[in-house]
Amino acid sequence: MRYEPVKKRLGGFFGKSSLLRKVFYKLLDLLLLRAWHIHKELKAWAKDKLDKHIHILDAGAGFGQHTYFLANMSPKWSVLAVDVKQDDVCECNHFFHRTEKNNVLFRTEDLTKFQQPDTFDLILSVDVMEYIKEDCKVLKNFYHSLKEDGLLLLTVPSDKGGSDVYKPGDKSFIEEHIRNGYSTAEMKQKLKKAGFSKVDIKYTYGTPGNRSWRLSLKYPMLMVGTSKYMFTMLPFYYLLIFPVCYLLNYLDVTHEHKTGTSILVKAYK
Repeated sequence: MRYEPVKKRLGGFFGKSSLLRKVFYKLLDLLLLRAWHIHKELKAWAKDKLDKHIHILDAGAGFGQHTYFLANMSPKWSVLAVDVKQDDVCECNHFFHRTEKNNVLFRTEDLTKFQQPDTFDLILSVDVMEYIKEDCKVLKNFYHSLKEDGLLLLTVPSDKGGSDVYKPGDKSFIEEHIRNGYSTAEMKQKLKKAGFSKVDIKYTYGTPGNRSWRLSLKYPMLMVGTSKYMFTMLPFYYLLIFPVCYLLNYLDVTHEHKTGTSILVKAYK
């Protein structure tokens, strides 16, 4: 299915007011497993940095929920959030201005061309690379944009069922994806080629996480994709499945996985 029309419909509804957008961010943080994993890694990385002047790039910021989380971690941090979609950037700038998050700026940028040498202590990129054909160019830009000892925190679908593709001939659940997923070996090779000296990769979205993804994202998106009227059913649906998804997310984050439908990458300059 096409993800962008559904995403635009959700963003349009929750963008009507600052309160609704904050509620939307909170729901994404609670329901979507990727946020659980990202928040866990960010908190571990930030333990000795909360009082320091840190420069962060949110590369492919989308709705801005990860930017919002970062901005709230420390007022001393400066966050530059970039995305190729100008409408999303404008809406986010408007929201962050209204909520007086003065340590955040959104800009429209193409990641294949964007580079700010030796600028950022952290670059965050959450489920973005699968949309970009010239991924190696983007990884090189990330490398050059990081300061020495800077961290790239990256998530992408894996080749073990990412994008809901398990065998040759399967179609990606998200039609806009350029590729269905990465193997850990392929991602490590591309990062090393880009210049990264140390690369740690682990699987996420194991069995519990994959089940949570289906309940919290795939099935609701299919519902909304069939009819705009199904949108009104989502609150009742999520009230029903939330306890199950919460437990599945907890199990996925607190256990290591030999395989999974997503991979989490930490790459150091």
